[in-house]
Amino acid sequence: MMTMLYKRYLIVAALFTVHYSLFTATAQTYETQYRKPVSEVMNNVAKRFNVKFKFDSNVDTAGVMLSYADFRIRPYSLEQTLDNICKHFDWNWWKQSGNLYKIKLYEYPRRHEDEGKQMLDYLASKYHNTQEWEARRAILKKEVRERLEIDVFLDSCVKDAKPILSKVRKHDGYTTQNICIELTPGQHLFGTIYTSLKKGKKSLIVCPDGHWPSRYRDDEQQRLATLARMGAVCVDFDLYGYSQSAAEVGDHHSARAHIFQAACGLKLLDYMLKSRKDIDPTRVAANGGSGGGTHTVLLALLDDRITASAPVVHVASHFDGGCPCESGMPVQLAGDGTCEAELAAIIAPKPLLLVSDGGDWTSSNPELEYPFIQRIFSFYDAKDQVRNIHLPDERHDFGPNKRQAVYDFFADVFALDRSMIDESKVTIEPEEVMRSEIKN
Repeated sequence: MMTMLYKRYLIVAALFTVHYSLFTATAQTYETQYRKPVSEVMNNVAKRFNVKFKFDSNVDTAGVMLSYADFRIRPYSLEQTLDNICKHFDWNWWKQSGNLYKIKLYEYPRRHEDEGKQMLDYLASKYHNTQEWEARRAILKKEVRERLEIDVFLDSCVKDAKPILSKVRKHDGYTTQNICIELTPGQHLFGTIYTSLKKGKKSLIVCPDGHWPSRYRDDEQQRLATLARMGAVCVDFDLYGYSQSAAEVGDHHSARAHIFQAACGLKLLDYMLKSRKDIDPTRVAANGGSGGGTHTVLLALLDDRITASAPVVHVASHFDGGCPCESGMPVQLAGDGTCEAELAAIIAPKPLLLVSDGGDWTSSNPELEYPFIQRIFSFYDAKDQVRNIHLPDERHDFGPNKRQAVYDFFADVFALDRSMIDESKVTIEPEEVMRSEIKN
């Protein structure tokens, strides 16, 4: 009898132990993780703050659970709530128009505007006079070159490559001529030289292209030809893997593009300054928009022969460029961390133009980047040498008002002829005319 009761006791005890263990495990899971489907949490956030969410195609929420779900919500701040949720999955949020927010994977070159301000405040604390700034600038110039690995790449380039030049084509006040230089075996620099018909020494403007359809497009021809009509020599070149370069390159979106495009600017500077007798070496500039603005800043940093810089719709403290050709080599880590605004300021006290608009990441220029750069120029009593043309009602492009800002800048700093600003005089050449013939 005792044996039977004892056995029943053991069974009951075992069952109790099992149930208690399951209860304890469930309680601990609930009490220490508070997991919920992230889609449910985001729907709750949308209702609380009266907003809508759009998820990027590579952000998958199906079946994804969020630990400590409700505890991540801050009823007083949508932004902190989104930070708490997104950082758990390596996502980030971006405010679109109205009450729409986009959820995307984390992007290393893109930050929020308030992070840009914090970065600028941090950088500004590092230098308070010319001596401190120049020490900082020397570190940046050295480390950017090293992180870009530009000198190693230049050493690997084809030695004594002779440029292939097309016949000169004459237009109203200027000429055009195609140029092709083999950089590395089988890969070439492709560009067009726009030369003023004015007599005497001319300024040189190297124009890295941005992520537009091609360098053959109308607005690029209008800009370079107009600057040439005003008295300059301008030369542009393909992005790595764009336009004619596309036939030689498998993928533009690579770190190699970052190095190759920088090398194109340096090679063109070398060729134009060493072979052309009509160039004034005291008036040499870089000018480009968007990704071309990135390489405008980079060219001015890498080569002291640049005496003026005009990056358009590019410079921001919270965006390094969204393509590996702009940030694939980690130059923004130079000096224990920098940003495009500080890199753009390296040209100080030489003339610098920032063109910004209200429809892209440069919308913060008047309040953030421009005052920061002005302070650096003030170390040289040269605040008037940096200007910001801000177009609050415009978006990301190289439209007429942005081109006009460039014409005005170079008319002032290089004494170009304003009377020749007339884009209707420009001949828009077809792509087939502007392509180089490579001789095997």
